[in-house]
Amino acid sequence: MASYGQYCPISRSAELLGDRWTLHIIRDLLTGTSRFNELIRGNPGLSRALLTRRLRQLQLAEVVERAPDGTYHLTAAGRDLEPVVFGLATWGARWMFGAPAVDELDPDLLLWWLHRQIDTTNIPGPRFTVYVPFSDHPKRYWIVIDEAASLCLADPGFEIDVTLRTDRAALYETYLGRRSLADAQRAGSVTLNGSQAAVRAFFDAFGQSPVAAIVHDEAS
Repeated sequence: MASYGQYCPISRSAELLGDRWTLHIIRDLLTGTSRFNELIRGNPGLSRALLTRRLRQLQLAEVVERAPDGTYHLTAAGRDLEPVVFGLATWGARWMFGAPAVDELDPDLLLWWLHRQIDTTNIPGPRFTVYVPFSDHPKRYWIVIDEAASLCLADPGFEIDVTLRTDRAALYETYLGRRSLADAQRAGSVTLNGSQAAVRAFFDAFGQSPVAAIVHDEAS
């Protein structure tokens, strides 16, 4: 980004943070992403070349550092951006977060986010598989949970423990905190099929977005 030519801390900050995708990269690093390919998966439309350039800019500004194992982490300066980023989430949820546009309902991104928030601690083993067919999109997804949760775009061939049926908007709203999973199920916008124990285990494991509490509070 070109310099504003103003000796002002707001201008200096905007020069670093105002480029396309920069805040998304910092958002993801703040919420647990650390690998290059994970940053790509979590930001459809961000090219590998541009991500490389943005990470280099953030490293030069000493906001991000690259570990010997190739992972990326925020420095103290980067972690200090947490109230800025979540402050934007609060403002956006209050003033800009209406109904989603159709082109915002990317199912790949939603399932990528969702599977990363699953708490695998008490999932019954050795393997637990969630099948997600959308009523308004032809793609199908499988979340396979063992020690960690992984997302499959083709049938892995495992026995299905829980089938989650919904449409994209309903699952986005549930994941982002407009309503709880229990409320979505009661309303019929999300249905869960499986044994009682399996459905209960999925309820316990389901994690909403890191901004869900903000969205819920602003929607209330």
